[in-house]
Amino acid sequence: MTSTVSDLDDRKQAVRERVWAILDQEHITPPPGARGRIPYFEGAQDAADRLAEIAAWRDATVIKANPDWAQFPVRVRALAAAKTVYMAVPRLAEPRPFYLLDAASPPSKAAQPDVAARTATMVAIEEMQPVDLIVCGSVAVNRDGVRVGKGAGYSDIEVALLTEAGLIGPKTVFVTTVHGRQVLDERLPEDRHDFRVDVIVTPEEVITCGPTRRSTGLLWDRLSAEKIAAIPVLTRHAREKGLL
Repeated sequence: MTSTVSDLDDRKQAVRERVWAILDQEHITPPPGARGRIPYFEGAQDAADRLAEIAAWRDATVIKANPDWAQFPVRVRALAAAKTVYMAVPRLAEPRPFYLLDAASPPSKAAQPDVAARTATMVAIEEMQPVDLIVCGSVAVNRDGVRVGKGAGYSDIEVALLTEAGLIGPKTVFVTTVHGRQVLDERLPEDRHDFRVDVIVTPEEVITCGPTRRSTGLLWDRLSAEKIAAIPVLTRHAREKGLL
């Protein structure tokens, strides 16, 4: 039986609610709590340290990281290792939709989202380098690499845009850092625009996933007119394609 978009959305939200409740009930996420977020988790620093031990991290010179606090230790480690770090502008709401984090500032400052908004250089996709490693946040993930985010859809759009620009390729590695309680031993709902992660890193272990599933680009039939209008780079692309 084919799942509708609405059915998939409902099933994803049910997974989110269940995991958020676990993280809050077990005090894994500090106040104000997990719900509605890519949750910060106890052991986030340990997960970042463990990530830094894998070959894909050591080999990466250019990283695209999400801006959530759960991955703050990852961004700090990347800057400290002199890696180039891109981070999305909130809601991709600027014509230059990515930050190039300030390598000249202390990593623990430059990696903070509010500091990046003041000090980082905003760059257009055309100004970016090819990305070796994608670091994404997750609410839940399984050992096949299927992930559920917080539901806003921006990570999927970012990956699709970078894929269409040729900045993400077959050798780009997708990684998420999570608490072990966010790794679920079950099938997770998956839509055709979703990408899978190649590696899951928890404070205790590194999980290699498979099979790989990647974005092939933007799915315009899944983008509302409101979303296109709110994201300048989408508006420009839509006009170039004659969709507006």
